[in-house]
Amino acid sequence: MRRSRSRPAAQSAGLLLHRVREGKPEVLLVHPGGPFWKKRDEGAWSIPKGEIEPDETPIEVARREFREELGIDAPDGELIPLGSVRQAGGKIVHAWAARGDLDPGSISSMTFEMEWPPRSGRKQPFPEVDRAGWFDLEQARRMLVEGQRTFVDRLEETLGR
Repeated sequence: MRRSRSRPAAQSAGLLLHRVREGKPEVLLVHPGGPFWKKRDEGAWSIPKGEIEPDETPIEVARREFREELGIDAPDGELIPLGSVRQAGGKIVHAWAARGDLDPGSISSMTFEMEWPPRSGRKQPFPEVDRAGWFDLEQARRMLVEGQRTFVDRLEETLGR
């Protein structure tokens, strides 16, 4: 009998930045860069997040990825744990909420390279994040990838206390 060796699920960590405008909470979401995501909008956005390496803590990764994807340091204030979710592909995402504000037009994301067009032999740079935006909680639920919508629910519960 063969034993199957299951690899541990990939894990990411990120921050859900939030603010209040006209008495309503809003969250900052990012749209992934690159050609695969270019024409996708609703259901394609994410919290700023990235993969956890073996020598890193999830909070360190959440802060680092915020900086890498937005070009701005994460807020220094209290981080509110929003727990973890398992996305459809099996990846586990850990998140924290942070109160803060920023101008989405001022973001400056790191880039990655990939062969594009496919099988062309040409590598092209693409931003990790091509845009960011503020969304009220209802809009955020529509814009986020399905597996991360729970974070908005948990933030809403926390803010309602």
